[in-house]
Amino acid sequence: MQRSVELSGKSQSTLTNYARCLSRLVLHFQCSPLELDQEQLLDYLHHLKSQYKTPSESFFKHTIYGLRYLYRIYGLPEHRVVLPQIAGSKKLPVILSKQEVRLLIKTPKLLKHRLMIAMLYGCGLRCSELRHIELQDVWLDRMQLHIRQGKGGKDRYVPLCRLLVRGIHKHLVSDKPVKWLFTGKNPSGAPVALSPMGVQWVVKQARQQSGIKKAVTTHILRHTYATHLLEMGLDIMTLKEVLGHVDIRTTLIYLHVAQCAKTAGFSPLEKLYN
Repeated sequence: MQRSVELSGKSQSTLTNYARCLSRLVLHFQCSPLELDQEQLLDYLHHLKSQYKTPSESFFKHTIYGLRYLYRIYGLPEHRVVLPQIAGSKKLPVILSKQEVRLLIKTPKLLKHRLMIAMLYGCGLRCSELRHIELQDVWLDRMQLHIRQGKGGKDRYVPLCRLLVRGIHKHLVSDKPVKWLFTGKNPSGAPVALSPMGVQWVVKQARQQSGIKKAVTTHILRHTYATHLLEMGLDIMTLKEVLGHVDIRTTLIYLHVAQCAKTAGFSPLEKLYN
């Protein structure tokens, strides 16, 4: 499975999620998933569904996706038939108001932490994309950020504003990073790319200290970026590109959240001779 995931270009997190869920399945039955019959599989999935309520829907989902992937590798299409379909989530994303974003950005004492939050929101970055920004990817003169190998292995460019350019310049002078824009330290003290927990800790601390009551995560800042851009007049196709979405349907969900001014319907004939 590891070889297949890496050859297909899927992310390390995909492999981790599949392996974690399938390992739990192996420990439960003390045998390979390939040896299980349909009744055993359904019993186990029912056990997961009844044991884990709200937060572990992802564990249930990754178990099914992991099994489907495993059966595809071994050429066992008949095993996939019994697996239930995963219904798409109908939840709308939580977003912050403009006032809440301003409050969140100004709360951290360290410039580095303020800049991290500002870039998550101001560029619509995923957590992994922020962590892996290298100095060569920051084009201050062109006011652009090059996102290399984002989700789905896609490259893209996102615009930087003057506030971010000024903040990045100050950060480069004060922290003097060598390879990555934002660095952490390993146990020996050597600089390394920030960990996911490190980025999430910065956002969590800022939320707690700011007094914002909403749950705030790195991805909620990305949702907020997309929604605010729509409300400020950006068209949906350009938004799809800057977010790095493969499917426009993923982007369309923000239309249900954005409070865009609507134009009343009219006949085109009225404008034809105007």
